[in-house]
Amino acid sequence: MATELYDLSVPAFTRGLRALDGVLDKAVAHAAATGQDAEAWLDNRLAPDMHPLRKQVQIACDSPKLCIARLSDVAAPVHDDSEVTIADLKGRIADTLAYIASVPREAIDGQEAREVILTFPGGQMTFEGRLYLTGFALPNFYFHLTTAYGLLRQAGVPLGKRDYMGAPG
Repeated sequence: MATELYDLSVPAFTRGLRALDGVLDKAVAHAAATGQDAEAWLDNRLAPDMHPLRKQVQIACDSPKLCIARLSDVAAPVHDDSEVTIADLKGRIADTLAYIASVPREAIDGQEAREVILTFPGGQMTFEGRLYLTGFALPNFYFHLTTAYGLLRQAGVPLGKRDYMGAPG
């Protein structure tokens, strides 16, 4: 039996976003316990030319919602990137999880050959559905998820691999 696109996408995105939500909870708890300002960490960057934590979380939400929308042709929620607090970012995660859960399996499965065209300031990239998911959307999602985790770890939040991995299922 072949693995369907739904099985490759929705569970991975869901698990990662739930883990990110949990990591943000741990950041807030650590800040409260140590007298720090967790909101200040939202501007932290790993390097001057990289996005800050706030944008890492926003993109970690955009990757799954836009992937599912492009594969399923079910319109994704629009976010204006105006989140300024951790609570705002957690709301965006919740909104993204709700959208992903709302898209029916049958809208995603069978879209392996669907043409997906991404337009960037420097040009375009064209994919077939399966290669878009496995070669672009998932790696992009995990990059931003990992960077958000790394930024909080660098800030002193006591996180481990289990926090990053999240709960299965």
